[in-house]
Amino acid sequence: MHLTKRFFTMNTLAVLLSIGLTILAVIIFVAMYTKVLGREAGIEQFQRAVEVRAAISEMRKEAMALGFEGLLDTKYQQELADRMNVLNASAILIVGREVKFATRHFNPIDIEKSLMLSSESNRNEIELDGQTYLFNRADFKLPSGEMGILLLLAPIKVNTNVYWMLGIFTICFFTVVFLLMNGWISYKFSRRIIIPISRLTDAAIKIREGDLNGEISEDGEGEIRELGKTLELMRIKLKESVYLQQKYDDNRKFLVSSISHDLKTPVTSIKGYIEGIIDGVAKTPEKMEEYLETARSKAILVNAMIDDLLLYSKLDLNQLPFHFEKTDLASYFEDCVADHKYECEKANVDIALINELKEPVKVLIDIERLKRVVQNIIDNAMTYARTDNGKIAILLRETRTSAIIEIKDNGKGIPEDKLPFIFERFYQVDPSRKNGSGLGLAIAKQIIEGHDGKIWAKSTVGEGTGIMISLKKF
Repeated sequence: MHLTKRFFTMNTLAVLLSIGLTILAVIIFVAMYTKVLGREAGIEQFQRAVEVRAAISEMRKEAMALGFEGLLDTKYQQELADRMNVLNASAILIVGREVKFATRHFNPIDIEKSLMLSSESNRNEIELDGQTYLFNRADFKLPSGEMGILLLLAPIKVNTNVYWMLGIFTICFFTVVFLLMNGWISYKFSRRIIIPISRLTDAAIKIREGDLNGEISEDGEGEIRELGKTLELMRIKLKESVYLQQKYDDNRKFLVSSISHDLKTPVTSIKGYIEGIIDGVAKTPEKMEEYLETARSKAILVNAMIDDLLLYSKLDLNQLPFHFEKTDLASYFEDCVADHKYECEKANVDIALINELKEPVKVLIDIERLKRVVQNIIDNAMTYARTDNGKIAILLRETRTSAIIEIKDNGKGIPEDKLPFIFERFYQVDPSRKNGSGLGLAIAKQIIEGHDGKIWAKSTVGEGTGIMISLKKF
């Protein structure tokens, strides 16, 4: 329901409820007043007035049915007088301005006054000689052209104090109830509409000033709640935009500083070897070939570092889409071992797959991205494996819900105090052996987390290091 309709409905209900409660209060007031003050309350006079009014109305109907000629009958007049005495009322028959019959004597002025006042259709009471009368009147058209009139007058006692008290009580009670109802409506309206609007205004001011940390609660009714929800979504979007922009800036600074720092050494080496060739330092073909091969290897290293930097930046900004496929875990890692077999043999490192799965396990992976993870981990393992009898083992295990992959080497291991930092960008356990970008494990972590998986390391100094990967089974 719209706010205007809701507000109109609440006010209408307030008025109706105030009227209903006032009527109930008046009834209780009259009952209590009568019980406490008895006859003095004037209720019996009111009841008698109602009875007398009904009786003289009935007599008028009989008179109209009887006709004016019947009213002049002495027998009927006697009966009429008796009935009037019971009611303590009076009857007057008038032709023209002449009184033909009266159950009680009235002076001519009162009769004239009663004729004049009774001719007003909106009156049912008249005041004669300080006395209030209920009256009823019947008019007859006579054959002579004159008007025959029957006046029925019944004196009533009116206790005005009761009516004044009742009127004042009714007005005061209605006013108090209506004010209380409106106060309650105003309180509810303020609590459910005005206060939430004020909060939304304050929140909008904070957003305008750049403060996006305050959560906007969904308070209020209908449209106000929807407005709050919309503002909260807007705040979240703006905060995400600001965060993304900050990440863009951080990555830009990170790339610039990384490129300037990490690429300086290999680029300097390339420049030095090329200058050596130009200056004639490498005089023999063998020496020149050695210089060119060294420069080429440094250029390959620079290219790999740039690729790693760009890949990490895209992963960090969630700009690299994943294409997931349901894949058999054992078959996938058999292919990985085959892909790295030659490279490991060349480095005098033995690589083997140890499958401890009891049955085929399916995982949802991006095949190419996960290959990059395996490659980075194996490259690290080959670097730190033993030089005399290097070994890399890929173990496949499972839990009830996850597939566990462990890639471990038999190198010298990583000290416990350095183990928590190996997945940070540019971190090197042994800076003296730096031969890469320092982003291999950081990239691996980003990709695994993109698979909703987990990656961690365990290591024992002197025995080797194992990189653990956990992926959900499907």
